[in-house]
Amino acid sequence: MKVIIMKITLVLSLLLIGALAMIQTSSAADAAVSASVKANPASPLNEPMQTLDGKEVNPAEKYAGKVVLLVNVASKCGLTKQYKELEALHKKYADQGLAIVGVPCNQFNGQEPGTADEIATFCSTKYGVEFDLLSKVDVNGETACPLYKSLTSEETNPKSPGLIKWNFEKFLFNRNGELVARFSPPTTPDAPEVVEAIEAQLATQ
Repeated sequence: MKVIIMKITLVLSLLLIGALAMIQTSSAADAAVSASVKANPASPLNEPMQTLDGKEVNPAEKYAGKVVLLVNVASKCGLTKQYKELEALHKKYADQGLAIVGVPCNQFNGQEPGTADEIATFCSTKYGVEFDLLSKVDVNGETACPLYKSLTSEETNPKSPGLIKWNFEKFLFNRNGELVARFSPPTTPDAPEVVEAIEAQLATQ
């Protein structure tokens, strides 16, 4: 009986050692991948922002190596239903490297008046949003946050400059943090041209 117990103990010990080795190897591999992905210092995403709960974040660093769809959002707009389509994109493509990033803004007819907590609750309960939301900012004019000033400037964005027209304007960045497409507010997140552009970037490593 003691021999059997000793054998079982030995087998379990070997299994545990093997499992620990696999975890360490996986962690080392993940660390190597993270170390190899660098934020693009020239990207408009390389401007400081805050998360919806007030933590400092550099989007270029946080989403380095990912395809990013940046969208200025609002809770009381005729286009607010696009939250549903954005969340569907998140669920379908997040594992492939897509990051949906919502940026609340109250500059368009005061259609995002809520506090951070109210915005988070609305998005979660109404649309089941799980993609990232940043803090509420201005996107146009002198009070615009640096990210959007860079994003709409002809100097930093010669291909598609100009003021944000309304809620739910969409900017697509490749894995290197370079802007590759801009879509108008009425263009839905599941429109063929948006999906095709996203899939094309996801296919590029």
